[in-house]
Amino acid sequence: MHLGGHRTDGSSRKRFPFLSRLLRFVFIGKLSQVMYIRVKKLSTRLLNICVASLCKAKQLGKAEAVIVDGVRLGILPDVVTYNTLIDAYCRFVGLDAAYSILYRMKEAGISPDVITYNSLMAGATRKRLLKQSLDLFDYMLREATFNIMINGLCKNGYVDNAFGLFRNVCHAFVPRLMTYNILIDGLCKAGRLHTARGIIKELQESGPEPNAITYNIMLKFYFRSKQYDQGLQLMSEIRSKGFTFDGFAYCTVMSALIKTGRIKEANACAEQMMNNGIELDLVSYNTLMYLYCKECNFGAAFKLLDEIQKGGLECDQYTHTILISGLCKAGHIVEAQQHFNKMNSLGFSNLAALNCLIDGLCKHGRIDQAMELFEAMEIKDSITYTSLVHNLCKARRFLCASKLMLTCFRGGMRVLRCTQRAVLDGLRNSGFRNEARKLQSKIQLARMLN
Repeated sequence: MHLGGHRTDGSSRKRFPFLSRLLRFVFIGKLSQVMYIRVKKLSTRLLNICVASLCKAKQLGKAEAVIVDGVRLGILPDVVTYNTLIDAYCRFVGLDAAYSILYRMKEAGISPDVITYNSLMAGATRKRLLKQSLDLFDYMLREATFNIMINGLCKNGYVDNAFGLFRNVCHAFVPRLMTYNILIDGLCKAGRLHTARGIIKELQESGPEPNAITYNIMLKFYFRSKQYDQGLQLMSEIRSKGFTFDGFAYCTVMSALIKTGRIKEANACAEQMMNNGIELDLVSYNTLMYLYCKECNFGAAFKLLDEIQKGGLECDQYTHTILISGLCKAGHIVEAQQHFNKMNSLGFSNLAALNCLIDGLCKHGRIDQAMELFEAMEIKDSITYTSLVHNLCKARRFLCASKLMLTCFRGGMRVLRCTQRAVLDGLRNSGFRNEARKLQSKIQLARMLN
């Protein structure tokens, strides 16, 4: 069924001038540009505004396309997004189409809420499907209510209460896999990975079979808590059960492997991701860029930049910063500066890249050039000051480091305590004891004020 051919009159444009301008961008294929520019400010909220506007205009096909564009930009839909779609499908297409959205929600790991089921019940009532309305109401009481309660308790830090409620639910009826996944996610967020792993073992022995979402929840938190060995062991278990990873899981695993220095294994993981036909998004490309830079394979890194652009994606500041950081660490300072100039000409935020350049210049003996770049910077942060002060200490330029650190304190920023100690020790050991005492008193004053 073609969903994109309906027309609307001009009344909505008069009433919603912002949305009408936004929709004009959507209709001429410029949505990705709008979302890219405003992603930092609105993110999923902007996505939901677009989807709701298109659904009101009965442009459901375009609403679906907006969601796809959002995912490509790293903006993931939430329960509000899906609820908007469900309500629109109930009104303009049919109940079966609305049910298909419910299944997509579950596959994406998003729990339906009361609004989801209310929309479905309203749709069934409009079609005079009394039995389906009653079935939905019963299902909501049994499924959604407990899920909402368990999820709410976990989010507010009452994990023990959520766990107790879950055990009581088990006595009344057999929970569905979604309920298990909500509890596992809550336990992981509370740092109780061992208990969460026990729940998965229960599922494997007697409950519903765990799915890819179940394992991905555990995998994500193992790597976030730097329990890399457990994460890799779970990854092998997932593979042995025949589950396939999505792009997010592959990127999580690759990042963990790179951080632990297992570059060969990270390469194998990247190769497997591409062989499995996973469509790469910007996060995947950035992870691959990080991998290539770690290997000093800059030919592949620059080739990847071209591939991103040819694929219709827009590189973000992290893509360029990863490349600049890799070039600096490998000693290719001139190439790093050239790419920074290119990045700057494209209008990207450049503070992180500048910090990488300053550190790279210092580490390769160009500290005066780093100082010139520092003086020319309009915006500086604590990382900028800490990096430069640390490198000045390494070059035994303790008086210069002391003055720079005082400037940092006056600006209301902080320098790492280990760097403060390095400056003080350097001044004392170099015979500048009076300067060291003055600096010590100013550090103490700055600590009191902050």
